[in-house]
Formats: sequence, structure tokens, C-alpha cells
Amino acid sequence: MDTEKQPSPRRTVAILSRGDAVARRDATSKNGRFVDVFEALAAVGVDGRPAIYDESFADAVREQLLAVDGVLVWVNPIQDGRNRAGLDALLRDVAARGVWVSAHPDVILKMGTKEVLYRTRSMGWGSDTALYQTAAAMRAELPARLATGPRVIKRNRGNGGQGVWKVEKLPTSPMIKVLDATKDAPEELTLDEFLRRCAEYFENGSVIDQAFQPRLSEGVVRCYMAGDRCAGFGHHKVKALVDSPAARSEAGPRLYTSNADPRFQRLRRLMEDEWTPQLTSLLDIARDDLPAIWDADFMLGPVQADGSDSYVLGEINVSSVHPYPNEAPTEIARRVADRLQLKL
Repeated sequence: MDTEKQPSPRRTVAILSRGDAVARRDATSKNGRFVDVFEALAAVGVDGRPAIYDESFADAVREQLLAVDGVLVWVNPIQDGRNRAGLDALLRDVAARGVWVSAHPDVILKMGTKEVLYRTRSMGWGSDTALYQTAAAMRAELPARLATGPRVIKRNRGNGGQGVWKVEKLPTSPMIKVLDATKDAPEELTLDEFLRRCAEYFENGSVIDQAFQPRLSEGVVRCYMAGDRCAGFGHHKVKALVDSPAARSEAGPRLYTSNADPRFQRLRRLMEDEWTPQLTSLLDIARDDLPAIWDADFMLGPVQADGSDSYVLGEINVSSVHPYPNEAPTEIARRVADRLQLKL
């Protein structure tokens, strides 16, 4: 009797992103945006396979995903007039058939939409945050909040600043001043005019209202996470929602650093030891279901009594985190290998 132990088969993971039929035909692990992730997966014994998705050939993508152990997904929630409705249904289907999906659409709905700002407002990263389920509620409640200072309005699902506004009351006019995060100059509108612009946000979701953070012009820190471990940082000064021309002129590209960056070790400790465990508990997310790569954007809050900075969460990105620090692919691969080990 042959008792020699057979080697375990190599695990396979698809990396899924949007593209057309030509991109699908030509995709390999040696080209495209994710070469570094493919290489990191290979280094831990996982075979990576490109999977290009479009609604027009969704059935072929489904068959491809059913033949692998897991899939890492990089698709924006809104892009070129399209959303993820069809893709999310496909991913739920293959996940129900035993394929590990990161991030699973249900996890994205819990932590990757702006509603997470409201649901976690009691945490250390929280701020004065309201949730509007209807346009009528927004019309009734927003004026009182504007009386306390500028607010930031955010549609529940979006990316690239789409559906994000700074709104403030004018001192000597019934009009309000609004600044679209994707534009350079503010406008003066009536509240009803602004609400009409926001009406579509309520068709398939809610609207979040946060107090504006006056230290926004000092920059935003992005903490990258692989599961519950920090995978690096990005820092940059932003133009979005910044009124001052001088402050806007200082805006620049995001600069990436490793998880050892001494400037952000307090933030790393908070994320790994306190905030991520609190997040998973509040939102009922199993630790093993945390995405292989996600990030949290922080603005600087009020300076604390000991002179240290506080951090205010601006959003969590889960659907399509890219680019990222150079060290992140290695952390992603470790996360994938650990998660696939659970399937053995």
C-alpha cells in the first residue's frame, strides 16, 4: 500500500477588475496594474489569475471564478455611469458555492459605504454625524445643523469625491454656499436647489452629514489595512473641500510609506489594537472576513490635552483600493494565504 503523502495542490486566486473584451483577451499576470500582487502571491505559493469583468460577458467570468479558490476584487462602486449591482450578484453567487471573495459585497455594505461614519460615530475616530434616509428628513434637519457651522454632505456610495459637498450658511443671506469636492469654486444656492441636486442620492441609499473638520487643509492620512494588520500609510494635502487658495496651492500627490513610518505609529496602534476590533464588533464582521486590502482616511481633529493629534474618520475604502504602499502586496499575499488555509 502506497502511504506516501501527496503534496497539497497549489491554491488559486483570481484578481478581478473591470475591462472590455480586448483587455480580457490580453490580460496576464505579467501586465496590468496588479503585477506586484501576482508576484507576492506566487512568493507564498498561491497562483494568481487575471479575471477581467464586464456585464456583457459576466457568464464567462462566473465560470472562471468557480474554478478558483478565491477572488480579490478591484471594482469601483460607480464608474463611467455603471455600478456594481450585476457584479455583486455574481460575487454572492460564487461565494455561496464555496469561493472566498474579498471583499464580499455584504462586507462592503457594512464597512465600505459612508454609512459606516454614522454607525461608528461613538468610536474614538467618530465625530458629529447624522444620517438622512429621505430628502424630507434632510430638508427638515440640515438647517439646524448648519446653524452650528459648516457641514460635509456625502452620498452613501461613491468614489473620487462624487457626491461629496461642503455646505455652509451665509451670514447675511438665506442662501447657502456649497462646494462640490470635484470642483474648484463654491456656489451660492437656495437649500431647495441643493436638495434637488442631492435627490438622486436617495434613490438607492442614504446621505451622511458630518461636521466639517477645520484642520482639513493640514492633510489627510490614509491607513492601509490587510485584514486587521496595518500595511502602510499615505499622506497628502488635499484640494477637495478646501476654500483657501493658499491652502489649495499646497495640495500635492499622496506620498506612500511603510507601516513603520514613525509619524503614524500611534495611529497604527489605534487601528490594530482598538479601532479595527471595535469596528468588527459594531458591524458584526468576522475577523476572517475583513478585506485583504482596505483603507481608512483620517482628517486631523482637535489637538488633545497632551498635545497629540486626534483623528477623525472621513471614509473607508474597500471596493477598489489602488494604488497603495510598496509593502502592501506582501501583506495582501500573507492575508490571502492565511485565509485560504482555512479552506483546507
